[in-house]
Amino acid sequence: MVASRYMEELTLTILMPCLNEAETLAFCVTQAMTALSDSGVSGEVLVADNGSTDGSQAIALGLGARVVDVPIRGYGAALMAGIEAARGKYVMMADADASYHFDHLPRFLPKLEAGDDLVMGNRFSGTIEAGAMPALHRYLGNPVLSFVGRLFFGIPVRDFHCGLRAFRRDAMLGLGLRTIGMEFASEMIVKASLAKMRISEVPTTLSPDGRSRAPHLKTWRDGWRHLRFLLLYSPRWLFFNPGVAIFFLGALVSIWLLPHAQRVGRWTLDVDTLTYSLGAVMVGAHISVFAVSAKVFGTLEGFLPEDPKFERLFKFITLEVGLIFGALLVLAGFGILGYAVHLWRLAGFGDLSATRMLRLTLPSATCFMLGVEAIFGSFFLSLLGLKRR
Repeated sequence: MVASRYMEELTLTILMPCLNEAETLAFCVTQAMTALSDSGVSGEVLVADNGSTDGSQAIALGLGARVVDVPIRGYGAALMAGIEAARGKYVMMADADASYHFDHLPRFLPKLEAGDDLVMGNRFSGTIEAGAMPALHRYLGNPVLSFVGRLFFGIPVRDFHCGLRAFRRDAMLGLGLRTIGMEFASEMIVKASLAKMRISEVPTTLSPDGRSRAPHLKTWRDGWRHLRFLLLYSPRWLFFNPGVAIFFLGALVSIWLLPHAQRVGRWTLDVDTLTYSLGAVMVGAHISVFAVSAKVFGTLEGFLPEDPKFERLFKFITLEVGLIFGALLVLAGFGILGYAVHLWRLAGFGDLSATRMLRLTLPSATCFMLGVEAIFGSFFLSLLGLKRR
């Protein structure tokens, strides 16, 4: 009870992940302490140390900060441990490399007190000082990843990877954040958006960091980890949209080529093109099954929030419906195959036009494969949905 009352007395925790930041940590801790004092906010400075060997812990403790040791390496691991150990109602986080300005606290706190759950800094609407951000990050990496985040999740954030941000501690703990690497920054925003939290932005400044060593961030490795995370958390964009597009494109071309060859300028498109277009139908259908499976699995495991529209769809598309649909496709395949055999019989089971027969056997084989996909896909989805039901 005493610990609980102590936690309630603090308004804000300023959190810094740290791994060998002895060169800049004193500056950051002092700036954060001053920001709390100047703002009249009851708070603390918390350093989540990720195994520093340069004396960073002693520097932080000597300046009055609290230190929590985090044995699991990783940016996300350090921050999550810090959030769990924080004593403030709100948490403001930033790197301990002197690149962010803790004295921007007055820009963030009013937003939180007004009811926002997550307040992001925006360096692009604020100031990016000369030499503070590599051109590749400024003009390609951050804009592209921020655009992908807005497109996939409708997140109203234009600087997806700003390291200076503030949030309600209890709200963030309720998201079940799991990643331990740099992609933690993306996970926080994506899950906050999926949970319908209130997200806003304020302009902030990015300065050149004060370290003599290379940064922990690796451009291509960590950029890919962010993009991979965004894709994995959006089955609609990773699987469903591409699958549906490939399926219908293949279907339209197939329908166009089924009666006879088609000419486009000086090119003649015949059964060779039909083979690939029907292959696209199969690939699109397979990817679409992945989409539904990923959606069900992600919802069950808590990666994705429950979707009422998706749940309503499952009330109509049941195992039995899938089995009937698959059986009809298999029967259609047998029907087309039967017609092809009939034509062969009329020819005395001798030679037939290969082109003519392929226009029958290729659709027949496609119906067989789609039917089998529908039948076993329905069983698999029903198996995934057992826990949900």
